[in-house]
Amino acid sequence: MPQKDPCQKQACEIQKCLQANNYMETKCQDAIQQLRKCCAQYPKGTSLVCSGFEKEEEEKQALKSESK
Repeated sequence: MPQKDPCQKQACEIQKCLQANNYMETKCQDAIQQLRKCCAQYPKGTSLVCSGFEKEEEEKQALKSESK
C-alpha cells in the first residue's frame, strides 16, 4: 500500500480555500503558508504535493546563479 503524502492535508486545505474564494490566491495565503511549512519539514522528493514548491525553488536558484 502506498504511503500517504505527509502534506496532503495542507494541499487539500488550499483546494478548499480556493474553491470557497473563487480561486483568489490572495485569500488563501494562510493555507499556502501552512503547506510551505509542511514541505520544509521533509526532505526533497518526499512529498508529491510539494514538488511545485521544490521546482519553484530550483528555478529561483538557477536565476541567482545566472545573475552572478
